[in-house]
Order: sequence, then C-alpha cells, then structure tokens
Amino acid sequence: MNPLKRLASQTAIYGVSSVLGRFLNYLLVPFLTYTFAPAEYGVIAEFYAYMGFLAVVLMFGLETGYFRFRAGGEWPPEVVYGTVLRFLALTNIAFFLLIYVQREPIAELLRHSGHPEYVWWSAAILALDSVGSVAFARLRAEDRAKRFATLKLVEIGANVGLTIFFIYVCRRAFESDPQSLLGSLWNPSIGVGYVFIANLAASGLKLMLLAPQFRDGFGTFQAALFGRLLRYSLPMVVIGFAGIINEMLDRAALKYLLPFDDATNMAQLGIYSACYKLSILMGLFIQAFRYAGEPFFFSYAKQSDARQTYALVLNWFVICCVFLFLLVTLYLDLFQYFVGSAYREGLSVVPVLLLASLFLGIYVNLSIWYKLTDRTLMGAVVSLIGAGITIVLLLWWVPIYGYEGAAWAHLVCYGAMVAMSYLLGRRYYPVPYEVGRVLGYVILGVALYLASRWLVSVPGWNSLAAGTLCLAIFLLAVLLLDARRLTRRRGTGGVSS
Repeated sequence: MNPLKRLASQTAIYGVSSVLGRFLNYLLVPFLTYTFAPAEYGVIAEFYAYMGFLAVVLMFGLETGYFRFRAGGEWPPEVVYGTVLRFLALTNIAFFLLIYVQREPIAELLRHSGHPEYVWWSAAILALDSVGSVAFARLRAEDRAKRFATLKLVEIGANVGLTIFFIYVCRRAFESDPQSLLGSLWNPSIGVGYVFIANLAASGLKLMLLAPQFRDGFGTFQAALFGRLLRYSLPMVVIGFAGIINEMLDRAALKYLLPFDDATNMAQLGIYSACYKLSILMGLFIQAFRYAGEPFFFSYAKQSDARQTYALVLNWFVICCVFLFLLVTLYLDLFQYFVGSAYREGLSVVPVLLLASLFLGIYVNLSIWYKLTDRTLMGAVVSLIGAGITIVLLLWWVPIYGYEGAAWAHLVCYGAMVAMSYLLGRRYYPVPYEVGRVLGYVILGVALYLASRWLVSVPGWNSLAAGTLCLAIFLLAVLLLDARRLTRRRGTGGVSS
C-alpha cells in the first residue's frame, strides 16, 4: 500500500475519532462559558494545566519508548508491553495515594483551600489516564485504529454526557426540588467540580473497556529491557515537560503573573482559556497526525525512499494546517459564538495561537531526526531551550500585555524550536524538505488573512464574502502548485506502491 495512503488512512481514522470526540468536548466550551463566569471557568483551565504537566511526568516517556523497542525486534512485543505496563501501573497507584494523603496542603498551596477534593479528583484522573495510555499505544502499534477510535469516542461521549447531566439536568432539578432524586445529586458548593467528577467517571469507564488490552500485560517484566527503556525514554520526559511548559504554562501561571487582583486574574485566565479553545481545529489535526505519524515514521524508516516520503508528508501537512488556520480566522465572526459574550474580548489572540499551533505541527514533523537516531537527549535540549524562551517571555510580556503576551510567547517559542530542529536535522538525519514551498504556504496564509481584514473595511464587502474569496484563492494555489505535482509523482512511481 502506498505509504502516504496508509498514513493518510490512519490519520483519517484517528482524526475522525479526535474530531468527533473533541467536537463533543468542544461543545462543552459554549455550555460552560454560557453557564459559568470567567473566573469560575478559569478554575477548570488552571487545574487542567496542572494535569498537563503531571501527565508527562507520570508517563516517563515510555509511550515513545514502547514504539521504539517494539519495532526494534530484540524483545517480543508482549515483553516490551508488559514491562512498560507493570511499571506505570505501580508508579501511578503510588502517585495517587501520595496526593490523596496530602490533598489539603496542596489545595492550600494552590489557593483553593476550600476545595481539596479538586486535588485528589485530578490525581485520580491522571493515574487512570496514564495507565490507559499504554493500552492505547498498543492499539496504535498494532494498527487497530478503529478500536482506538471507538474507545476514545466512548470515553469522550461519557465525559460530555455526564458533564451536561450534572451541571444542567441535576442543577435544574435541584432548583425545582432539592429533595428530588436528581436534585440530590447537585451540590452548589462543588460547582465547576462536576467537570472533574464527570471526567473521573469517564476515565474509569475507559479503563474497564481496555481490559482486553491489559489481560496479558501484567505477567511479564524484563529488567534488562526496563533499564534500556528508561535510558531511551527519560529524555522524552524532559522533552514532554518542556513541551507542556510551552503549551500550558501560560494557563497555569496567568493568575500569578497578571497585575490585577486574584478575582480579575482568574477572570482573565477564563477569557484566555476559552478563546484558546477556538484554535482547537488545528490541535485536533495535529493530534490525529501524531497518533498515526509516530508509529508510521518508525516503521517506514528502513525504506529506501523514507526521507523523500517524510519531506512530502511535511509539505501536505503544512497545506492542511494553513487551510485550517484560514478556515477559523476568516470565519472568526461565526466561530466567536462558541464562547459566551463575556469571553469574546479575547478573540484577538486566536490568529496568533493558530499560527503557534501550525509551527508546533511543523516541529512534530521535524522531530523525527532525534527519534530515529536515538538522540533523544539532543531533542531534550531543543525542548528545554524552547521552554526557557516561553518562561522568559511570559515573565516579561504578561505583566505588560496581559494574555496577549502569552499568545505571542507561544508563537515565538515554537518558531525558534522549528528553526533549531531543522538545523540539527540537516546534520544528523538530512531530509530533503522543500523549505521554500513550506514557508511560502505559511506566508500565503498570513497574507490572505490580512487581506481579508483589509477587504472588510472596503465598502460593499462583509467578513463572510471576504473570507470566502481568500479561502478560494488559497485552494486554487494548492491546486496549481501541488495537486498536479502529486499526481505526476504517483504516475512516475515516486512513493507509490
């Protein structure tokens, strides 16, 4: 099978589950932002930012390590899987017990002393999800994308359904009759905490459904393999942690860096986090690509045309990302209704965040140089430099420019990481990327966005007409520059099967 068709097929399956599932989750954004004030929504954003950091640590980089050593052939796949699974199960149980015992001091440290339950609920979600990630990695490695997608959809559907059940159905029942069966399930003092309860229940359901993937996993553990796994994977923790700093530190730190009182800072955090969600289409595509791309890059690395294929993958990846950038920014007047009116003052950050996500996606493609050459420590250095840029810019720009400074910090960080990764990749794993073409599409996308903003100011033009014209121009450019070129490549053999 054509490797590009295989990658596209896998990305499509993962993407459908991600898009459908995250779209359901996405519907929670208007639901929650129309239900809760920005300061209350900020609590959700803050805790999920903390969870993002801890999720990286609790995985120990072993997801990538599993793919690497499973494909290596030195140990049977079931031994690699069992070694990873047993270690992660034990460490995550220990983590949860520790957090549960210390929940009150931690809540006080986070300035949420009135809700220590938020702390241990979050820890339980993290532990369940970390163990579940190993089983999902196995499904990806075995090309069982349909089962992967089904379970993800069930989990997300349960999460969304329970959130709406608690916050809408039970709350309404409580307001009508606090003594009713449904009304008794609503406790006003918990408030946004029902978001965590719904997530915890959905994560538990997911683990139950993954039971077949666990059945033969706990019986094997190879100490020699475990040592090599850790040596390979621990730098991935640094890379992942640095990545989370780049991605989520702003939401964890805004309430401490903004120059207002605590209530205003939490409201600003809520506004920024809600507008951040408007860049979710780009994030969905990148996530789907990651699910399919990582095992694909490893399994295809030994083919004679691997590097040419990787270059072609990046080219089409950027085309798709620029299309998504234009789709959201050109029709932002429509997308804005996904958040409550109290949150729309932050819409100016959406184009910047989308561009930052685009550069993140390019970095994901370029990062194969250290994964395929086992130079994960060097990859960690790149990520740490990016994290350093993020920290410095957040400390510098947020007190001056507010959450807009946080958005620009994302863009600068990912742009710098792309440049560093490209230069290192040229030395250690040269891939003939078409840099001019890739940059050309990015520049074209930004130019079309700016052109649409200018057209809106011209009499007789509205945002819908201007956006549609600019999007049509982009699609025509793709048709003329790349669609025929891809057809010729297939026709001459290229990367076809």
